[in-house]
Amino acid sequence: MRKSQLVILSLFLLVFGCSKTSDTSSASTTTCSSTISFATDVNPLISTYCATNSSCHGTGSSNGPGALTTYAQIYNARTSISSDVSSGVMPRGTTLTSAQKTMITCWISNGAQNN
Repeated sequence: MRKSQLVILSLFLLVFGCSKTSDTSSASTTTCSSTISFATDVNPLISTYCATNSSCHGTGSSNGPGALTTYAQIYNARTSISSDVSSGVMPRGTTLTSAQKTMITCWISNGAQNN
């Protein structure tokens, strides 16, 4: 096989081998509800799993996006939060359920309103 054919085959395998499947358990493929509330749904999760102490994202934290104790801080870090929650990188030391991940990522996808 010639080098150019090998490169094309490698690219083909890379593109199709790494493509997402329609895994309905993934937060990124779940249909989002527009009724998710920051105050009642998202903030309790962030407070419990992310901002419980300063060693994570509590008051005065400089980890990652910093403290996640107010709506403004959470809103400003929303892109990072969505990515890290979806990938399972955060929160450290625990695992969110699929429903909890969906709650956070859908709230962000829907505009991250302070509702």
